[in-house]
Amino acid sequence: MQGGLKKASPGKATILGLGKAFPHQLVMQEFLVDGYFKNTNCDDPDLKQKLTRLCKTTTVKTRYVVMSEEILKKYPELATEGLPTVTQRLDICNKAVTQMAIEASQSCIKKWGRPISGITHLVYVSSSEARLPGGDLYLARGLGLSPETHRVMLYFMGCSGGVAGLRVAKDIAENNPGSRVLLATSETTIIGFRPPNPDRPYDLVGAALFGDGAGAIVIGSDPIPSIERPLFELHTSIQHFLPDTEKIIDGRLTEEGINFKLSRELPQIIEDNIEGFCGKLMEIVGYSEKDYNKMFWAVHPGGPAILNRLEKRLDLEPEKLGASRRALADYGNASSNTIVYVLEYMVEENLKMKKENQENSDEWGLILAFGPGITFEGILARNLAV
Repeated sequence: MQGGLKKASPGKATILGLGKAFPHQLVMQEFLVDGYFKNTNCDDPDLKQKLTRLCKTTTVKTRYVVMSEEILKKYPELATEGLPTVTQRLDICNKAVTQMAIEASQSCIKKWGRPISGITHLVYVSSSEARLPGGDLYLARGLGLSPETHRVMLYFMGCSGGVAGLRVAKDIAENNPGSRVLLATSETTIIGFRPPNPDRPYDLVGAALFGDGAGAIVIGSDPIPSIERPLFELHTSIQHFLPDTEKIIDGRLTEEGINFKLSRELPQIIEDNIEGFCGKLMEIVGYSEKDYNKMFWAVHPGGPAILNRLEKRLDLEPEKLGASRRALADYGNASSNTIVYVLEYMVEENLKMKKENQENSDEWGLILAFGPGITFEGILARNLAV
C-alpha cells in the first residue's frame, strides 16, 4: 500500500495502516429472503414480500454474517419469538467479535509494517458484546500486546462508533508523542437477530441492511520516514448531538438481545443538519458550501437514503460517494466497521488513479458518521496519497 507523497503536518495524527476481517459465511442478497424465512420457520407472505422489496432498495449485494445453520441447530431458541436468549447470544457474540478483531488487527499491523511491540495504545469499539473484562482485554491478549498497553473501550455507539474511535485515537496519538494507537472495531448482528414479526416491521430493515465484520486502523503522529507510509492526516475532529432526537435511533438491551427501532425521519434529520455540521470543519481550511466538490467524502453508509439525500443536498458529483456506495454494496451496513472499508476503497482508488497517471486533486475531505443521539461525528482530513 503506497502513500506518503505529501508530508503530514508535524504533531498531527495520521492513518498508518488499514485492515479488515470477516466471518466465513457470505450471504448473497438475492438468496437472503428465502434463507431467513426458512431459518426462522416463518411463512408470512406479506412479510416475505416486504423483505424482498427492502433487499432491493438497500443496494446491498453481498454481506458476511456470523449466523449459520450450525448456530441455529445448537441454539434453536434464537429463532423463537419471546424466549430469553441474551446469555446464549453473548456466548456467541463475545467470542466471534474477538476473533474477527484479532484477524483485522493482524492484517492492519502487517500493512503498517512495524512490529506489534510498537503499539502503545488500544481503542476498541463494539456494539455487539457485553462482558467484564471487556473485549479490549481479550483482543490485547489475543494479539500479544504488552500488558502496559493503555486501553480504551467504546461500547454501544452504533454506526458512529468507528469515527468516534478515530477521534479518540487522534487525541491519544497527538497527546502522547511517539505513541502508536491501534483502533479496532468489531460487530455481529447475532446480538439482535430475531424472527420476522408483523408487529415489528422495522426489524426487516435490519435484516436487509446490516452485516458483520471487523476493521482496524493504526494511528500515530510524525510518521517515521521510509518505514511508515501515512495515508490520511486527521486534522480536526468534532462531535455534535441533536437535542430531542434520542428516540430516532432507539436501541435497548433486553432478555431477547438488542432491539432496535429506526425512525423514518432519520435521513431527513441528517439532511437538515449536514450543511451546518460540515461547514464548521470546512471553514478551518477556508472552504465554503461552494467547495463541496473540491473535497473527498468518506461517509459511513448508514443506508442508501442517507447517501442519496446527502448527495442531493450538497449537490455532490456522483463519484464523491463512490467508496461509501461500494462499501455498502459489498458488506452492507457493518455498523462501526464500515468507515474502515470506505477508507480502504478510497486508498485503492488513489492507487488506481496514480497508475493511470490521472490527477486526484482532492487533498482535503471529510470523514463522517451518524449514530444514536442523533450524534454527528466528523473529521477534517488530508489525503496524503494525492
